[in-house]
Amino acid sequence: CAWGGLLADRFPKRKLLFVTQTLMTIPAAGLFAVTAFGVEQPWMIYIAVFLFGAVNCVDNPTRQSFVIEMVGPDRLVNAVSLNSVIIEVARIVGPAMAGILIATVGVVPCFGINLATFVAMLAALWLMDPRTLQAPPPATRKPGAIREGLRHVRRTPELAVPLALMALVGTLGFNFQVALPLLAKFSFGGGAGSYAVLVSAMGVGSITAALVNGHRGQTGGAIIAAASLAFGVAALFAAVMPSLILEAVALAALGGAAVIFVSSINSTIQLAVSAEMRGRVMALFSIVFLGSTPIGGPLTGWLAEAYDPRLPLVLAGISGLSAAWAARMIFTRMSERTGAQARPLEASV
Repeated sequence: CAWGGLLADRFPKRKLLFVTQTLMTIPAAGLFAVTAFGVEQPWMIYIAVFLFGAVNCVDNPTRQSFVIEMVGPDRLVNAVSLNSVIIEVARIVGPAMAGILIATVGVVPCFGINLATFVAMLAALWLMDPRTLQAPPPATRKPGAIREGLRHVRRTPELAVPLALMALVGTLGFNFQVALPLLAKFSFGGGAGSYAVLVSAMGVGSITAALVNGHRGQTGGAIIAAASLAFGVAALFAAVMPSLILEAVALAALGGAAVIFVSSINSTIQLAVSAEMRGRVMALFSIVFLGSTPIGGPLTGWLAEAYDPRLPLVLAGISGLSAAWAARMIFTRMSERTGAQARPLEASV
């Protein structure tokens, strides 16, 4: 991802996305073909997943840093929140559609639709008018460019602090894919239906919060601290709820706080970073956001298995409250040092 961020800084992002999305059609087409002909083998799946992951190391930071070029800084918060809505809707609707298709017509159409999504992305990129993009000058080629990005983050508290908070909460609090199935089965004695209720409730809360956050169009240290506090409180409430319905309500609040937390950190970083460093810094954000949860996953699974499925939610609550305290303390000190008032950054709606 670090090299991917560097490529995003050196080359036009729209053209780079053309390349990455085209490359992603290759494993997608391969999976569609092998399932259509009935010759799929496990090693084929492994190769396809590896190729997807390798290309995504370039695609992800490029997409993240391309948002502000499409909409400008005034509408960045709105765009990031809208992206969160799309992701959450996809998390709910996608598996449901796949389940219906697999049960009725098999897996081949699922891989066919997956291939079509990459073709649709290429069409969307093709239809864009490059003259409307607010692209910065490409980064100059020089040795140590990746280390320069790391130094830029280290000497810029507006970047280092949100990334550290994301690492803390991401590692200890964002392992819902591990905790929720165990919670549904062992805490509430349910099965797939109970798990679906919990996931759906969290998704609905996330979508609602993302829409509200996008409408408000605000970001900054105060929003991050408030979202961290709400995340920690909601997680602790979810850890003690006695029934499935009350648990679903608590998880809806937890999902809403989580999406505002991540969206606010994303927006705050993009508004604070220098344009020529945006790709490399967003690559760091991708590493922290996507890489922190696998680190905390084994700890979450061990706590749930050895003690109680509710303990991962307690850990999530502690991480949220700790992040809220740290964010409030650090951002207040930063505001006092610079003489600026600690108020949200505004973006037009």
